[in-house]
Amino acid sequence: MDFYKQCLYVVATPIGNLADFSPRAVEVLQRVDLIAVEDTRHSARLLQHFAIKTPMQALHEHNERKSALSFLQGIESGQSLALISDAGTPLLSDPGYHLVRLARERGIRVVPVPGACAAIAALSVAGLATDRFRFEGFLSAKSGARRQQLEHLKHETLTLLFYESPHRIEDSLADMQAIFGDQRQAVLARELTKTFETIRNGTLAELSQWVAGDANQRKGEIVLLVQGAAVADPDDLDASAERVLKILLQDLPLKQAVGLATEITGVRKKKLYTRGLELKQTDDG
Repeated sequence: MDFYKQCLYVVATPIGNLADFSPRAVEVLQRVDLIAVEDTRHSARLLQHFAIKTPMQALHEHNERKSALSFLQGIESGQSLALISDAGTPLLSDPGYHLVRLARERGIRVVPVPGACAAIAALSVAGLATDRFRFEGFLSAKSGARRQQLEHLKHETLTLLFYESPHRIEDSLADMQAIFGDQRQAVLARELTKTFETIRNGTLAELSQWVAGDANQRKGEIVLLVQGAAVADPDDLDASAERVLKILLQDLPLKQAVGLATEITGVRKKKLYTRGLELKQTDDG
């Protein structure tokens, strides 16, 4: 395996099943001079299991900006550093962005050691569209701000991925149901790769009811995936344009009503004419 000194390795760790830890990741952590970890107590159990005796130092959201420079100075003096989070791929809703950005700005080599990622693992088994998706991480803990975030995503046609905490999953599902609608399809993936792994699909209304009725579904690590909004048919008229056309058709011939509706709404004449014909046929029938 190629191993570089004066390098920052970004190393993915298991999200549950320790057998998912790659041999390359283990070797990198054994050979670097220092490992930056999100929580030293949490990571100590992982390192002990794989007989990794490399020293650790905390790098978390509260000290990252302050500590990043000292980590990089160590690399510039000849050390190698690995960055890991508590679980999964660092930087995805985890610390590390400022460290990596500063490293690249200073010309330090940054090497990915890929592995588990809860969001991608959930997406791969959800049965929702995977060609285009949007990762949103954790929504706001406050209901008002959370609802505002969801309102901005209401018409997004990409598959939506969220991380959610056990004590907020009920409220988040309720807010999604209220804003996205009862029938929007979704998937709840909980405790992936662990003993009590659960992957459940259904409408938001069904998932909300299921989680509310089973306390076990409000435990552990949760990924929530929501189907994107339906893509509007380009041949469909919006409600306001159709209303204008209907009003004009009450008193005017089709051709004249379509001409005026085109001027008022800006909608293409052909589209209005086709819809006008359908409305007249309905009335005549």
